Amino acid sequence: MPATLLATRRVEKPWGRHTLWPGFADPARDGEPVGEIWFQTPGDANPDLLVKYLFTSEKLSVQVHPDDQAARKAGYPRGKDEAWLVLAAEPDSTIALGTRRPVGREELREAALDGSIEQLLDWKPVKQGDFYYSPAGTVHAIGAGITLIEIQQNVDLTYRLYDYGRPRELHLDAGVAVSEGTPFIAQAAPGRIAHDRTILAEGPKFVLERWPAGKRIITLPDGLTGWLVPVTGTGVAEGIAFSAGECVTVTGSAAIEIAEGGDVLFAYPGDRRI
Repeated sequence: MPATLLATRRVEKPWGRHTLWPGFADPARDGEPVGEIWFQTPGDANPDLLVKYLFTSEKLSVQVHPDDQAARKAGYPRGKDEAWLVLAAEPDSTIALGTRRPVGREELREAALDGSIEQLLDWKPVKQGDFYYSPAGTVHAIGAGITLIEIQQNVDLTYRLYDYGRPRELHLDAGVAVSEGTPFIAQAAPGRIAHDRTILAEGPKFVLERWPAGKRIITLPDGLTGWLVPVTGTGVAEGIAFSAGECVTVTGSAAIEIAEGGDVLFAYPGDRRI
């Protein structure tokens, strides 16, 4: 099918929330907090990308993801680059990306064990509309009070380095081995305007664009899937209606209409724009 509305999977997390985001039903007050909502492709397909919403009330663990080579050595299909668009943030919300100075692997390991890794990280204040592309190997942590959309390579593989004393498993050996203990350098020129779209990321593992309201026809190469993620508003893709809080995949040639006031992310694997 040229367009498919994806199902959602709600993921409970200790750092999640009971108040989510317009378009999503809140969990019961006496139930477990929901931290993530995943959009899943039907059947047993293993697509290149995964789209999530994240809702945080506490800091996420300090973590790192391997690149493709290291992930495949560990038996996974791919590594994980990821990107975040911040939808809302409390005034003091932060995201940690990279270290404040170069840090060797042994120092990183010791800091993870004694908790001083929190002080080694570069905690950046964030606000609504901020965007970050986090390559594999970047030591990072998403802070409290944030709602964001995450686009990532599709693999459930996280190496947890530090978790603030929570009783969850750490992965120090594997995590330290793939960590780049260096200051974070943002990709060149995020938010570049190109004709009728804004280019947020151009690889190396996926392209992410932001589209305003309007009509367009796109043609994807055979075997390539694109993900439409409405941030606000509504639209139609090949007869499939969508609205904020949903996600639609498209293949082949697809006619897409975004209603007035709409704002849509469009992601697809690879490092060249179609």
